[in-house]
Amino acid sequence: MSAFTLSLAKFIPFQDAAECARVRAIKKKDLTRHPNPEFRVRIIENIADLNLAFALDIVQRIKKARDEGRKFVAIFPVGPMGQYPIAAEIINSMRLSLDHVVSFNMDEYADAEGNTAPADWEGSFQRAMMESFYGRIHKNLRPSEKNIHFPTKAVIKNYGKMIEDEGEVDVVYGGVGWCGHIAFWEPHLGFEFGNDLDAYMKAGPRLVELHPMTIMQNALHSFGGDWSWVPPKANTIGPAQIVRAKHRSFWLDGAFGKDSWQRFIARFAAHGRVNTLVPATILQTCRTDFTILGAVADNVEVHMA
Repeated sequence: MSAFTLSLAKFIPFQDAAECARVRAIKKKDLTRHPNPEFRVRIIENIADLNLAFALDIVQRIKKARDEGRKFVAIFPVGPMGQYPIAAEIINSMRLSLDHVVSFNMDEYADAEGNTAPADWEGSFQRAMMESFYGRIHKNLRPSEKNIHFPTKAVIKNYGKMIEDEGEVDVVYGGVGWCGHIAFWEPHLGFEFGNDLDAYMKAGPRLVELHPMTIMQNALHSFGGDWSWVPPKANTIGPAQIVRAKHRSFWLDGAFGKDSWQRFIARFAAHGRVNTLVPATILQTCRTDFTILGAVADNVEVHMA
């Protein structure tokens, strides 16, 4: 086969083609091996099984805190979403009260001026969480409204302190974006920090400009393919809120049947060089459960559609 050498597109912040090639070559059978024993990678082949496992993870942690008579503090994502209706159903069937739960969402969309999406806008994360999770939990079981937090324009400057004031976060849940973001902490933000990982890991909540890959990914997933409908900015937590938690539980389900947009970035997040331009790589430095859907874990190969 003829060799064809190319450089990466310039809008991609991470430009080390050799490292990308190394990561791309990692086979599915090798994905679960990692030098950090606290970074635990597993593969679940079936999406129904993954959603159930994710839901059970949420419910079991909530119940454990309740059984121990303590508060449960968690940071939740919008995406993945398949776990939330299942978790709500289990909570209702168990009659499990969530009055000890304090939740913070990772992010919320904003317009070009930084005004966050209102809770009743069809694309807002506040609405998504109510429709998929909190609104499905019986009213007498769900957390009080004062304990459900979103990084709106009104609170973003104090969002990090709000989280700190609740004490140590039990768990941060999340996924990994096509560009490598965690929450909406985008890859181009790494240019502000260079190779200073210590400073990077101390960065907190802020308003960010969304990366073009994020716009396209979210258009595909949530807006019927309409990139003109995806807001240009978002408020988000930073690396500090992720690495300071007791635990991280990340779930990668980005597949359409046998195809997946997430195969390469799943590998990079789990096995690529830890750096500030692929934010999800910092998970490798922490105690993290990293669960990958089988179709996402499949080998990265060329299949012309």
